[in-house]
Amino acid sequence: MKCFTKYWYEEMQVAGFLVLPETEEDWEEELDYYREEGKDLREINLRNLDDMRESLMRYLPEAFHPYIHDGTLVTEFPTPELRMLVNRWERDYERRMEKLDEEYQQHFESIKGELPPNAVEMVENGLHDAVVRSVERPSEDRLVLTLDCSGGFHYFTDVRFTFEGVTYSDVPGDFKGAWWLYDEIYKTQDGFELHTLFDSPMTETVIRARDVKIEMLKFPLISKLKKWYKNR
Repeated sequence: MKCFTKYWYEEMQVAGFLVLPETEEDWEEELDYYREEGKDLREINLRNLDDMRESLMRYLPEAFHPYIHDGTLVTEFPTPELRMLVNRWERDYERRMEKLDEEYQQHFESIKGELPPNAVEMVENGLHDAVVRSVERPSEDRLVLTLDCSGGFHYFTDVRFTFEGVTYSDVPGDFKGAWWLYDEIYKTQDGFELHTLFDSPMTETVIRARDVKIEMLKFPLISKLKKWYKNR
């Protein structure tokens, strides 16, 4: 990945973690809610903090570190000093992410007309949350990636992507169950280079190919309903 890397994703998780209660009343109400459910919100937050500790220490400035070490980042209503730190970091983070996204979109628009149409369709339709069913290499220059797109934002069924004219691929053969997170595409001399960030396991992959064939293996539910309604 060149833009949407594992490190980019980890920092995004940090940004999602840094959600502060707006008012002290909101904080007390949340504490009471968990208490009524027989749970301790502070303990839950501390466990979540432990899970995120490595990323928090990596991406947040040193001024945050005392709040991370003593747990007050998540166990107490934020002080004005902490809120100021969070707000400042979030503004900087949002500016950087907006710039990165704008730069990539400009890049994509500049090469879109030179990419194979199916490659454009693949990245424009979006495969976020698609799950890998299988990875096959029927020949040295072909890679077949079958995805369950039922929980994604397009296709809503199993789809087979056959990459043709493959000159490079580091997609693992035993990749079943991996989740497609984000992708980016680049033009090569005779085709395209697809970079994809997967989760479970967190992996960055590259496929360099001449073209890609897209086949829907089943009718998605909405298509079935339309066909049934049409034939009534």
